[in-house]
Amino acid sequence: MKKEVVIKMRGISKNFYIGTPNELHILKGIDLDIRKGEFVSIVGQSGSGKSTLMNLLGALDRPTDGSYQLAGQEIGELSDNQLSDIRNQKIGFVFQTFNLIPRSSALRNVELPMLYGGIGAEKRNRHALQLLEMVGMSDRASHRPSELSGGQKQRVAIARAMANDPDILLADEPTGALDSATGRLVMDIFHRLHKEQGKTIVLITHNKELAGETQRTITLHDGEIKDW
Repeated sequence: MKKEVVIKMRGISKNFYIGTPNELHILKGIDLDIRKGEFVSIVGQSGSGKSTLMNLLGALDRPTDGSYQLAGQEIGELSDNQLSDIRNQKIGFVFQTFNLIPRSSALRNVELPMLYGGIGAEKRNRHALQLLEMVGMSDRASHRPSELSGGQKQRVAIARAMANDPDILLADEPTGALDSATGRLVMDIFHRLHKEQGKTIVLITHNKELAGETQRTITLHDGEIKDW
């Protein structure tokens, strides 16, 4: 029996500079289904629209046209505040550039989504420590990002992405700034989260070897899906 579709896109287009001579058509009628518990990769050349698609999947931006249902909710019908709540509760983000707060410790960085979610200090602290332990970073809890290596920063970022136990993890080139050995460590964490916790994971990557580790590969070319 097939699992429920948690990401459903139909006819999704995204244009920039609309109505000007420089108007850009980045995504052109995307149809996409991702089921609960899938580990999917999205690959494509630079400029194919991967990052734009990622922003739409994560409700960081709205499409120009088309329908996007996330866990049964029509994203286009939600207010900015409702979208913010969805990003905080249902989606965990992992970026190539880590996006950690420089002046905050690893522990405080992991706590941040829980703070926005209204979770009390004691529970935040306890859960953040558990998450850092899960990614092998509990001994670096008091360190700031400037005191961490790239791989350590990315493991903290994964712990932060898991702070509110989201159903979906979106990872945009999560190993792009790492050497191969450290990248392997990070990918192993994603595999563990998928296998042991059943997380739905969407991996954006230009690395076909990494894409080959996922259950399904979706190829983007010039803003269109070529196979999925």
